[in-house]
Amino acid sequence: MKLKVSFALIAAASLSACVSSPPPRPVQQVSLQPQGVDGTWVDPNGIVSSFQGGTFTTRASDSNAVLATGTYTSMSPTMVEINLTSLVRKTQSRVNCALVTSSQLNCTQDTGAQFSLARRS
Repeated sequence: MKLKVSFALIAAASLSACVSSPPPRPVQQVSLQPQGVDGTWVDPNGIVSSFQGGTFTTRASDSNAVLATGTYTSMSPTMVEINLTSLVRKTQSRVNCALVTSSQLNCTQDTGAQFSLARRS
């Protein structure tokens, strides 16, 4: 009789070990969308702007000549202020840009002129 009880306890313990394991966790999705403005952007005329680590550079698409340089500061997750020097016009200006989507940046110059940039893949 003790043998039957022992066998029953061993069988019950074996079965409970199989049943008590937790269900698998769901796989967490990783977002591959770019964050902030760092990267390369292009305007409708093909002029290329680069944002990298607080430095801003604009280049002509045909000759790759530098047109403007400057710095940028993130004012919030969706707002960026650019202080730039135009090497073509020899002027300094401030530009405020709003990141309206991860691939579109709408900007307003201190003169009131507006333009948009699209993120280059």
